[in-house]
Amino acid sequence: MPNKKIEAMLNKQMNAEFYNSHLYLAMAGWFESQNLTGFARWMEIQAEEERGHALRFYKHLKERRAAILVAEVPAVPIKYKSPLEAVTAAFNHEVHVSQEINKMLEAANSEKDFAAAIMLQWFVNEQVEEEAQTDAIVQQLKMAGESKGGLMQIDHHLGKRKDD
Repeated sequence: MPNKKIEAMLNKQMNAEFYNSHLYLAMAGWFESQNLTGFARWMEIQAEEERGHALRFYKHLKERRAAILVAEVPAVPIKYKSPLEAVTAAFNHEVHVSQEINKMLEAANSEKDFAAAIMLQWFVNEQVEEEAQTDAIVQQLKMAGESKGGLMQIDHHLGKRKDD
């Protein structure tokens, strides 16, 4: 059983991951409204992945017989000025998530909660991938600039993403 400090941090992150899932699903809805179905598909898959992250925290807490505190999910942004603004928001959010995961890993090591530390190391590795993927899309959108053809090519490419 984790100590109360680690338990609270894990519960907070579990709920943050549910928020992340809602955030990506809302982004998918916005992209659908812009007729960018490839972006929407990418975001839908990302929303499911984030839900899976939340369930990974849930399972860890459950297996360690810790309190599981599922909270209400706060409202997420639903409108963006451009695809670049939306994906930049996703990238910045992933950077924030990485910072939170790193803080939790530091705390788990400090508290000698090695079970939590091992579980969190998976998330450290995952966040490297999450940041790289969203940053790549941001960079592609910047290169495309105002080109509708470039935007459509990115949209087509993102629509090929397979369910993880």
